Parts: sequence; structure tokens; C-alpha cells
Amino acid sequence: MAKGFYELNIWKKGYELLMEIYKITAAFPKEVKYGLSRQMRDSANSVIANIAEAHGRYYFADKTRVLYTSRGECEETRSHLRVTSGLKYIDKKVFIYLDEEYEGLSKGISSYIRFLKKD
Repeated sequence: MAKGFYELNIWKKGYELLMEIYKITAAFPKEVKYGLSRQMRDSANSVIANIAEAHGRYYFADKTRVLYTSRGECEETRSHLRVTSGLKYIDKKVFIYLDEEYEGLSKGISSYIRFLKKD
């Protein structure tokens, strides 16, 4: 078991993806800086923040509730990515890569929940 939340593979992956989200949103037009850009950054940041919070929870029910929220934030980020792609703020390859990575992260969070159930 990881001693710190930052040792969890799902947190590491979420962090890596968050850094990508910050890079791409930095290039967005100014008119979406406080709208779509902020929402994307917030949901992507919430993914890892909730993983960290879950790590600090003692009871299984608390841990899983927060991890389900984290998984929901992955899906919210994927929704923002679709909008971003539709508006042509990112190219198709970047969209496909990030969408697949967030889908994989969501599956990783589900696997972690299953692992905790067994523990």
C-alpha cells in the first residue's frame, strides 16, 4: 500500500494529465479563460485532489465515495475535452490522446476501488 497519495499510480497519471491540461488551456482564446479553460483545469485538478483525499480517509465507505467523485471528474474532463475539440482549440490527435488517457485513468480508479474492497 502506498504511504503517500503521491505514490499511487492513479495519482501520478492524473497529475501528468493535469499538467497537459494546463499546457493546452494556456493557449486557449482569452474569451474562454474564465469559462471553459477554468472548468477544464478545475475538473482535472479535482481528479487528483479527490484521489489524495480518499487516501487520507480511514473507512472504506469514505474512501470509495471520494474515489467515485474522482472518477466522475474524469468524465467531466472528458466532456470538456470534447467541447474543446469541437471548437477546434485542440487538434484531433491531442483530443484522442487525452480522451483515451482519461478513460484509462477512470478505469484505473475503478480498479483501485475493487482492490480496496478486497483489502
